[in-house]
Amino acid sequence: MPNNMKLYQLTVIFSVLFSLMGFSYNVWRMEITENNSNVRTACFEMLLELAEVQQLVYAAHYDNNLEQGNPRVGWVKVGLIADLSSLTNQSVAKESVELTQVWSTQWHSMHDDEQAASQIVEQVDNVREEIKRLLASLD
Repeated sequence: MPNNMKLYQLTVIFSVLFSLMGFSYNVWRMEITENNSNVRTACFEMLLELAEVQQLVYAAHYDNNLEQGNPRVGWVKVGLIADLSSLTNQSVAKESVELTQVWSTQWHSMHDDEQAASQIVEQVDNVREEIKRLLASLD
């Protein structure tokens, strides 16, 4: 009977440890999954906003449409992109800050200066590429 008792105690201890390890792994995996979900959502929203900024630049420069190419709308979109980038990684955030800087120096010229419009669109593409890299790297 003492051997049975030791075996029973070892089985109980092993079961408790195994349960704790399983629970810990499950909590860790759910946390990673939630984080990845938040990053994906932010990235998809950023891609939508980036497309709208690019469309805004094209409307302002190529169509001379100040209604669809309104710089105030562009400021809001660029600001939202920068805000959402805080939910991503450092490289996307860096490119988003760079987009804000390019926008702030080029928005007033984008209507009639091809180079200004091209610089904004090029930076939009840089942010987009970093987002694609980040999305590809997620678990």
